[in-house]
Amino acid sequence: MMEKSLSDTLFDKAYPEILENIKSAENSSPYGNKARLLAATKTVPVTVINEAIAKGLDLIGENKVQELKEKFPHLDKRAEIHFIGNLQTNKVKEVVPMVSMIHSVSSEKLALEISKQCQKLDKDMDILLQINIGNEDSKSGFDAEEIFTVCEKISKLPRLFVKGLMAIPPICENEAENSKYFCKMRQLFIDIEAKKMDNVNMVYLSMGMSGDYMEAVRCGANIVRIGSSLFGARNYSK
Repeated sequence: MMEKSLSDTLFDKAYPEILENIKSAENSSPYGNKARLLAATKTVPVTVINEAIAKGLDLIGENKVQELKEKFPHLDKRAEIHFIGNLQTNKVKEVVPMVSMIHSVSSEKLALEISKQCQKLDKDMDILLQINIGNEDSKSGFDAEEIFTVCEKISKLPRLFVKGLMAIPPICENEAENSKYFCKMRQLFIDIEAKKMDNVNMVYLSMGMSGDYMEAVRCGANIVRIGSSLFGARNYSK
């Protein structure tokens, strides 16, 4: 079977449209935020990713450690690479050398392990703290009520820099419901920044995906993670 190419995906049409949609949402946001597009590239072949990078894509996010390991040597390094998926502590040592930011720091134990591995490699790592904003049993992340204490503890770990928050809100039936969760995230973001904690700098609010990214931007997101709207429905077959 021939390797998939960018022309087999939605990218050429979708990429400029999504950038325009983001700009429109920025203009209707009261926060004056500028949002960055992160391409969620789970299951997307390296050839397709590299063609997209050649056309201007400058930030990608991978969800799976093994998939990232297989792709990493072949990826066009002009794009930043972030890790955005669930990360087990025993996989941290594999991820740390390959990425510049980890969005999905969902426990103190995970943060401690990232710090340990970064110290071994003499590398700094920007991290986002994942909030379980819908208090869902099926999702990882910190409770909103504990995040101030968590921030203070994690900020003391060597080589880690808390740069913001990340969330995957519950699936909602309408925009108003989505907005409720996004606005709650934005308020946490503002409240944490107001605490002026050492080594905590609320720069990035990562929320919003293919189905709700415009509402997320309107509510203050400045990183949106988009996969299927850029590349088409995911193909999980091997």
